[in-house]
Amino acid sequence: MGNRLLAALPGESLLLLENHMRQVTLTQGFVCCEPGDAIEQVYFPHTGMISCLIATGDGQLVETSAIGREGAVGIQAGLGNRTSFTRAIVQIAGKFTVLPAYRLEDAAKRNPALGDLIIHYIEALWAEAQQTTVCNAVHDGASRLCRWLWQASDRVGSDQLLLTQETLAEMLGVRRTTVTLLAQELQKKGILRYSRGKITIVDRRALEASACECYGVIGRGYFARSRTALPR
Repeated sequence: MGNRLLAALPGESLLLLENHMRQVTLTQGFVCCEPGDAIEQVYFPHTGMISCLIATGDGQLVETSAIGREGAVGIQAGLGNRTSFTRAIVQIAGKFTVLPAYRLEDAAKRNPALGDLIIHYIEALWAEAQQTTVCNAVHDGASRLCRWLWQASDRVGSDQLLLTQETLAEMLGVRRTTVTLLAQELQKKGILRYSRGKITIVDRRALEASACECYGVIGRGYFARSRTALPR
């Protein structure tokens, strides 16, 4: 399976759930849930990525976590009825497995190991949100951009990302002109290539070296708190 968390489900739970899973292709901008919505579906990305966003009073959106093939959106509903605290939106289009939340809850009640896996993954998400808060507060735009692109590339399993500069600016909480200047500088260094909404990572080692330490911390969090690992 392309999704690491789905592949980590206990075998007996997977047998209970597989007949209720749907394979879908979701486009960029698809909204999985809004704040206050009851979580009815769990989304497991295979080749796409979902951003969880908080809206400020003036309408600005701030990303708290990005979820790709290492995890799932809405998995907390496997512990019982839950509502969403964020807007979960498909940031990078791709293939996803969708599972009714009540089916996951039923399987977790039957298998404590599945419930433990869900809790471990939620802990990893908490750690990521906390690290992202620190990153946005103290690190410069260039290192944050490199961190975000590195993370996104890992989570969709590709060095090509279909993203506009407007989207990147929104995710990083900076102006579009700032992203333009930063992207131009990375192109000059031969780290990436950008054209018509497509970013291609040319030199991954240089990208990783230019990123802040936050993605490494986030990665260790997934190793320590869940049974899944970020794809390398």
